[in-house]
Amino acid sequence: MTLPTLRPRDRDALFRSLRSGVALPAGARHIQVGRDAEIAALDKDLDRIAEGGASFRLIVGDYGSGKTFFLNLLRSEAMARQLVVAHADLNPGRRLHASGGEARSLYAELMKNLAIRTKSEGALTTVVEKFITTALNEARKADRKPEDVIHEKLEALSELVMGYDFATVIAAYWRAYEKDDDTLKANAIRWLRGEFSAKIDARAALGVREIINDAAIYDHLKLLARFTRLAGYKGLLICLDELVNLYKLANPQARNGNYEQILRILNDLEQGNVEGLGFVLGGTPEFLTDPRRGLYSYPALQSRLAENPFARDGLIDLSGPVIRLNNLNRDQFSQLLGKLSQLYQGAQPARLLLPEAGIPAFIAHSEQRLGEATFRTPRTTIKAFVGLLAVLEQNEEADWRVLLEQTEVEVEHATGDGDVSDELASLTL
Repeated sequence: MTLPTLRPRDRDALFRSLRSGVALPAGARHIQVGRDAEIAALDKDLDRIAEGGASFRLIVGDYGSGKTFFLNLLRSEAMARQLVVAHADLNPGRRLHASGGEARSLYAELMKNLAIRTKSEGALTTVVEKFITTALNEARKADRKPEDVIHEKLEALSELVMGYDFATVIAAYWRAYEKDDDTLKANAIRWLRGEFSAKIDARAALGVREIINDAAIYDHLKLLARFTRLAGYKGLLICLDELVNLYKLANPQARNGNYEQILRILNDLEQGNVEGLGFVLGGTPEFLTDPRRGLYSYPALQSRLAENPFARDGLIDLSGPVIRLNNLNRDQFSQLLGKLSQLYQGAQPARLLLPEAGIPAFIAHSEQRLGEATFRTPRTTIKAFVGLLAVLEQNEEADWRVLLEQTEVEVEHATGDGDVSDELASLTL
């Protein structure tokens, strides 16, 4: 598939993010290599969600192997299919299950990062207002009262847990929309974002008895998924990264509580009990397979996430819930650096920054410094390569061969034996 030309603004944002270790969705497709089978499998998942189904995936890979890049690419593809997307990183203050506000904090972060194709974050208000305008258009075409159409649509939410309160809040936003009441609008959005911490405040502001708390976040994500479809979108995709933070929880009860929530989500989505909702979780291999603290320590999850025993010796099976991101091989890595060089070259079309021979030389240079980590965790090597291109772009007299030779001398002088950490290597260029 031919990709559209990357706009200079998106190109610059992409390279800025690569130098900081994270790729932006806007340009991810332009540098993707070696994941064709995985992307094809997830494309089917997105199609299933868009058709009203559900999907659960766990993306597993080492630090720096490209999980975040892969999730960014998936989010971009989801928005192109008219899905609403929300993403967040887990940390000690944001979990799937908790009793001290950490789960509600995760929900609030997801709502802050809610995105559609035309709005990269903070799209919750846009989604709510699209629901209203869609209902108004339907009422106009059918010559019906707008409030009748809106209440009829909201009736579809009442069968879900806390659906009545959710519908009440949306109806309150509709009234505020009609009366141009900014205070009521703001209160409705606050409730939908999980920002009310006391039921009495929510009842006074909106007439509802419940609020979004730690125990209710998954139920509200299911509500939101159905609501996005009522608003005219195809569904909702939730992307959660850094699930290794659950593995790091010292309290076994807290860990198991989060694993129970993952099991609940997995069962719901795999059994087709949810409409238009997908979850994609990113974690490290130990988060999955560690028998003491990982997901495999929870027997019900181990049985559902275990690998197909026939998928070995180069054979793959991407139909299960787990997708492992294998390390890039030398040819794929060379192709990646080639794409980066060509894309970066766009800023200097009249002057060749790095000849074709420079890429294998850079790879050999990286292997000498980092060994197998060059391919196992390519983030550091990519950052260094972009740094090399930046120096060549800004210094016409610079010679890439001399830069590589000088860098080797500096590294050997700093360490005594040429063996450097990822952190030092990333700063060299």
